[in-house]
Amino acid sequence: YIGGAGVARGYWNRPELTAERFVANPFATAADKAKGYTRLYKTGDLVRWRPDGNLEYLGRNDFQVKIRGYRIELSEIESALAAHPQIKQTMVIDREHNGNKVLAAYLVTEGKLSDDELVRHLSSRLPDYMVPASFTHIESVPLTLNGKLDRRALPEPVW
Repeated sequence: YIGGAGVARGYWNRPELTAERFVANPFATAADKAKGYTRLYKTGDLVRWRPDGNLEYLGRNDFQVKIRGYRIELSEIESALAAHPQIKQTMVIDREHNGNKVLAAYLVTEGKLSDDELVRHLSSRLPDYMVPASFTHIESVPLTLNGKLDRRALPEPVW
């Protein structure tokens, strides 16, 4: 969450999204309330206070990333990939490659699928900026000890 003078009033013509992302500030003091700092914005970012007083960015608590100025929900790409009849499971992450942040897809498939076929499949459903730069075939999707998808345990993408 973030609050203060820079927090917007909400999303333009999107009252449902405004209600979801902007919440009452339970920490607001009388001085905050007098200045109108009564709301917080759910950024989706995870940070922590460091001993030196600075904030350290740890990542996001959702699977939204920013690539080339576009906010991308990774689950949208995963859903589009999963619509292919030969794809059993998929995960998409963002990675650094040649100094740029790009998308990398991991796939568990029935039979062989070429990168060209995957690009055609996605291009018919998604804008170009949401098509991964890499498609890595894996035997199974890694899981955490409690059975959740473990994105951090994925191998390096095949470029």
